Amino acid sequence: MAPDLDERIETYYVRVRGIVQGVGFRLATVRQAHALGIKGYVANLEDGSVEALLQGPANQIDRMLSWLRHGPPAARVTDVHGEERAMDKRYERFEQH
Repeated sequence: MAPDLDERIETYYVRVRGIVQGVGFRLATVRQAHALGIKGYVANLEDGSVEALLQGPANQIDRMLSWLRHGPPAARVTDVHGEERAMDKRYERFEQH
């Protein structure tokens, strides 16, 4: 029997590039993650990109990745690169760093 997509927890590391700093991207990402029940974090990087670690059920991760491709209205996302990460750590919430 295949594992239920709502049960298996996946961890994804994502880098988002474009106009994604100074446009409310992190705050909007936190709100979206909370709405989807995703845990992890989002943070600005020195090169002007944003990184996020997403942890949650596979179908909710997919929804979050789709949202990150656009971000909030003021953002202009040009590239989203994500990869699944094997991680034992379990995040309790989703927060902005």
